Amino acid sequence: MLQTRPAIFNPILCGARLLRQWAVDMYIKIESCRLRWYRKNQMQIRADLYKGVVDAITSGETRASAVGVRIVLPGTYPGGDRDMKKRHMDAMAIVHTYGKPDIFLTMTCNPKWEEITNELLPGQTAQDRPDIVARVFYGKLEAMKDLLLKKMVLGVVVAYVYVVEFQKRGLPHAHFLLIMDSNYKLLVPEQYDRLISAELPDKQKYPELYAMVVKHMMHGPCGALNPKNVCMQDNECKCRYPRPFNENTIQGKDSYPVYRRRDDGRRAKVRGKMLDNRWVVPYNPYLLRMFNCHINVEVCSSIKAVKYIYKYIYKGHDKASFSIDQLDADGN
Repeated sequence: MLQTRPAIFNPILCGARLLRQWAVDMYIKIESCRLRWYRKNQMQIRADLYKGVVDAITSGETRASAVGVRIVLPGTYPGGDRDMKKRHMDAMAIVHTYGKPDIFLTMTCNPKWEEITNELLPGQTAQDRPDIVARVFYGKLEAMKDLLLKKMVLGVVVAYVYVVEFQKRGLPHAHFLLIMDSNYKLLVPEQYDRLISAELPDKQKYPELYAMVVKHMMHGPCGALNPKNVCMQDNECKCRYPRPFNENTIQGKDSYPVYRRRDDGRRAKVRGKMLDNRWVVPYNPYLLRMFNCHINVEVCSSIKAVKYIYKYIYKGHDKASFSIDQLDADGN
């Protein structure tokens, strides 16, 4: 249904928002079928073990209304709480065997990729064709995995986990956690600087890389320059930008190093404001140049953040809880 075929007009692909609504409806139909199976086969997944009062008390349940018939989603249901917890525990088992992750990498889809824009119909934007966006991002993701795991552009990787999410604006992005071979562990600031930069490159020597950093790797502006930016919480940037200038990379007190951000006079105009190295999101120049999209690369230097990072990538979808109460005599 979502394939473009020569000489065949497909009205669904021209529906813009209707295409997105159609895709959501089809997804809901598929999910409903899956959930219906779990609802009708609770005996097979031994859901009766969750119904008893003793089991409820053991699990910490204090509401009597929650004791009784309960539909249980087992760990085999993708994206469910048990599935995400199982994946988190599997990832922690990898840490137990191979050690803490060394690199945390986030790759975000670029809606201006030529592979996307060349396939759009006249008047369409990337938001109108989530099918093309998903296919192109999957191809880029496979190329990223090939570079990291087979060509070893960051070093020899002995273990890794990754997860793909969708942002609020609809673009997919992937989180990678890489555990490096003992000969490629990042232990000192000099090794950090060989892989990661948090500075604007020389515009004269590397004009294409400079343009990509300005386009994809500059935070904000926020703070005093833009107090209404989405990252602002209690009059402070939740991402802690702008970062202070720093002549050399040093080991930070938390899980990430304090990267080198020299006051070298380099500036870039971003959303009408002149920004310097304090606003650069850490990146790997080679990967940024290869993929031309937002690719944040960080060194995981502290074991304290391991559980937080693994829980972060396995946090699952956004959730909302609601209840329906009976009306009283006054209709309230």
